[in-house]
Amino acid sequence: MSTNPSKVPPFRRIANELRAEILRGDLSPGDKIPSQEQLEQRFGASRATVRKGVAVLATEGLVTTSQGKASIVRERPSVSLRQTGSIYRARRATGEANFNAEARAQGQRVHQEIREVVEAPAPEVIAERFRLAPGAPVVVRRLLFVAESKDGGADTPLQLCDGYYDAAVARETRLAEARLIKGGANALIEDPDGPIGRRITQFIEDLDIRMPYPHEIEQLNIPVGVPVARVIRTAYDSAGDVLEVLDSIVPCDRHVFRYVIDV
Repeated sequence: MSTNPSKVPPFRRIANELRAEILRGDLSPGDKIPSQEQLEQRFGASRATVRKGVAVLATEGLVTTSQGKASIVRERPSVSLRQTGSIYRARRATGEANFNAEARAQGQRVHQEIREVVEAPAPEVIAERFRLAPGAPVVVRRLLFVAESKDGGADTPLQLCDGYYDAAVARETRLAEARLIKGGANALIEDPDGPIGRRITQFIEDLDIRMPYPHEIEQLNIPVGVPVARVIRTAYDSAGDVLEVLDSIVPCDRHVFRYVIDV
């Protein structure tokens, strides 16, 4: 049953119409939405009502607002995280890190920044996947994935990714060094002439959707009201041993998850 327009609060009607224009593409990323005065005239609404309607769009992450400046339709760089074995192997064959190659194939330029590389006690959820005792030592590579601006503007943080590795395996390898690895950590793990030389044969991903914590909002520049997906991705070899656990925080306005399940 459709909603009776006469019963929709005025600020909701403003938000609904502007949202529709943004989603249709009538207003493109980077465009200014109509001024406050224009919206007051268009909707016959008060200044407070217009502000409340625009605030709804800001909460949804569709526009950015700042005191004394026009509201702008947000740029939303999006990477589709397509999960199939064939795509993984195709991206690995490029010689780039898997995420970088997948983003590039979709027209995005991305890079990774190292936040920290340390040996630390394994959190319980990570220890369980490695079948280690809680607090057993693991090597942690904490990275920030960033989408590079195409027009000279600010880059956009895409996700926080903490990669965990059994310290007994990762010590004395480049996994334990605070520098980027050509082709990504998986390239090092699977290098037949490298120190580990084991082939990944399976990934299992667990997703948890929630609202972001304050430090995640700050590090990823997440608008008010936008949830995040916590993605824990466990990589196994043919013997069923865990080679890597990635614990990622992904803003839901910047990624699309696509899984292909053959049955």
